[in-house]
Amino acid sequence: MSTPLLVSIVCPFYNEESGVTAFFDAVTQEFAQLEKYTFEVMCVDDGSKDGTLGQLIEISLKDPRFKVVEFSRNFGKEAALTAGLDLAAGDLIIPIDSDLQDPPSLIGRLIQAWEDHDVDVVLAKRSNRASDTLGKRLSASAFYDIYNALAQIKIPTNVGDCRLMTRIVVDALKLLPEKQRFMKGLFAWVGFKTVTIEYTRDPRSAGSSKFSGWKLWNFALEGITSFSSLPLRIWTYMGVTGAMITALYALFIVIRTLIFGVDLPGYASLLVAVLFLGSVQLIGIGVLGEYIGRTYMESKRRPTYLIRKTYQQGDTKNSPGDGRFRLNTAPKG
Repeated sequence: MSTPLLVSIVCPFYNEESGVTAFFDAVTQEFAQLEKYTFEVMCVDDGSKDGTLGQLIEISLKDPRFKVVEFSRNFGKEAALTAGLDLAAGDLIIPIDSDLQDPPSLIGRLIQAWEDHDVDVVLAKRSNRASDTLGKRLSASAFYDIYNALAQIKIPTNVGDCRLMTRIVVDALKLLPEKQRFMKGLFAWVGFKTVTIEYTRDPRSAGSSKFSGWKLWNFALEGITSFSSLPLRIWTYMGVTGAMITALYALFIVIRTLIFGVDLPGYASLLVAVLFLGSVQLIGIGVLGEYIGRTYMESKRRPTYLIRKTYQQGDTKNSPGDGRFRLNTAPKG
């Protein structure tokens, strides 16, 4: 009899104390329905300040399928997702949110779609965003439209991090060396054969979203500047357009002076022009600064994350209290 395939579930956690037990119950019930596969759950604690880590450790001690990774501090969801993918040992890897908005029943559906199609990636697309606020729905729609208009590598609309990937896809992701990571863009960049299934996203089982409007705005900027240089090119076009308009206006003044003589203009139009061009220049410098800042941060070559401890049933080397940490060791391209 052949060895059953190992499926790795990757779950970032940050201050999810009230939802850990519900997550554990839901995913283990789903595992019971998929007996021909074996599972591991990579739970990455992203510097939680509540009791999330303690609950995850308790779960890992009673269920060997659950492995807990403790960061040295909060590095952000993209770093936590990266760590889970780096450490996952499965033949199939499925990132999923720990707040149960991506229902664990998706695991079986994703695996079934992979079995039915000769693909490397199965995307989970939200058929609607009814569980989100109106503002979040509108901002998400605007982001996808703007991003896909600017970037050469398109990302599928209303597809989050939840998806199934084969080992070859995850190994390809681990070759990408950038430290400021926009995972949706990286998932799209590696490509591979893909099929999509749709699902309805549920409300959060407990707790609240950790992404404020300001964080989402910065996340959108991160995505656009990571995969498109068009914003820089736009300011070049605006500069050329402004220069042409200025030349035409100068020609108009010369002709008007020759025909009607010298005219003493008011200060209002001059002030408006100076303020307008000054504002445009400052915005252009800001856009340029976003790209220079990214280059500066990448040049430091700091690790994406630091692991303080790992916890797993039967693992005596990284037992609580040993005080060890280690760097991520993802292969470099």
